[in-house]
Amino acid sequence: MSAVAHIFRAPRRIVTGRGCASHVGSIAVEAGITAALLVTDPNVRATGAADRVRESLSAAGISAIIYDGVITEPVLEYVDAALIALRDGHCDGVIAVGGGSAIDIGKAVAALATNGGSLVDCQGVDRFTKPALPFIAVPTTAGTGSEVTRVTVVTDQQRGVKMMLMSDALLPYAAIDDPLLTVTAPPGPTAAAGIDALTHAIEAYVSKRAQPLTDVLALAAITAISQSLPTAWANGQDLEARDRMMWAQLQAGLAFSNSSVALVHGMARPLGAQFHVPHGLANAMLLPAVMRFSVSAAPQRYAAIARALGVSSEPGASGELSESDAQLAHRGAAIVESLVRSLAIPTLAAYGIDETHFRRVISRMAEDAIASGSPANNPRPASVDEMCALYEEAFTG
Repeated sequence: MSAVAHIFRAPRRIVTGRGCASHVGSIAVEAGITAALLVTDPNVRATGAADRVRESLSAAGISAIIYDGVITEPVLEYVDAALIALRDGHCDGVIAVGGGSAIDIGKAVAALATNGGSLVDCQGVDRFTKPALPFIAVPTTAGTGSEVTRVTVVTDQQRGVKMMLMSDALLPYAAIDDPLLTVTAPPGPTAAAGIDALTHAIEAYVSKRAQPLTDVLALAAITAISQSLPTAWANGQDLEARDRMMWAQLQAGLAFSNSSVALVHGMARPLGAQFHVPHGLANAMLLPAVMRFSVSAAPQRYAAIARALGVSSEPGASGELSESDAQLAHRGAAIVESLVRSLAIPTLAAYGIDETHFRRVISRMAEDAIASGSPANNPRPASVDEMCALYEEAFTG
């Protein structure tokens, strides 16, 4: 019987801790950057986070220009505009400061700058043939884990398709995870990002491609998120909660980027493409229904998730622990649903999605989800009809 080989990928540098954004300049020098394109969005720029990073670059002797046109989820038009800014500024490196959208755009720009062509032609796995420009990711939300992955997701609005691209060229040179940059995130984005991270951890653990190292990271992230997210959501200035959430989303990011995601992510992408639901929020809307659907296929795995969530077996009449893994697993799924509801995550209907449009495209969304490949990693396979039923659950709650 041959041994199974596992590959674990991560950025060359991961810097963590309060105030570590001040190290961006020295890391950029190490990466060989002399002029940087700083990719961000207007809201993050208004907090001063982008300017703090630019000051660190300036102190290290690196010039920087800011592209802050990332207003929505990542789309091709942002990639094109940022590429123009990079070339006009003669930049030889890219630094993204923001949530998953800014980081995804930054990855795409850094890779296209050296590979040329259109991002559409690079959709899929390992389509970039040359290394990217040095890229540093500085997240301002505790959720996406994008700063440690080799994946970017960008929407082609003309085709209505959320394109997933996976390549080592997209793996950042460095991730700078500073919890102080997350304290200005409002409750809504904090909740969506936090459940996004929880989804990453849960799917990494139940994925058919899970490995021992990702298991450890995933379970640790599940525990930390369940304990810290409610506090970070209720009081964004609680630095202990923000610290733990930043660590947890980093652990979850490293876990899912090396074991892959599953059914929730596969179904979330079409929601973003069709209805512009932000990625983290779409995951949060779908997670409870998909967990209930999946627990029967991997009761031991979902029972371990329940224990990580703090669920313990209840004693029987004679005092022995009588609950089965399946019972624990279902209790864990109920805990996750309760957490999602307590954080005011809306249903698809409450979000304002038009029901007529929803029913017109529901089968297509299920087909697109299957085509993405992620559902194949789920412990319980889902047909188009079963995915449609899960979308219906998420629509009404």
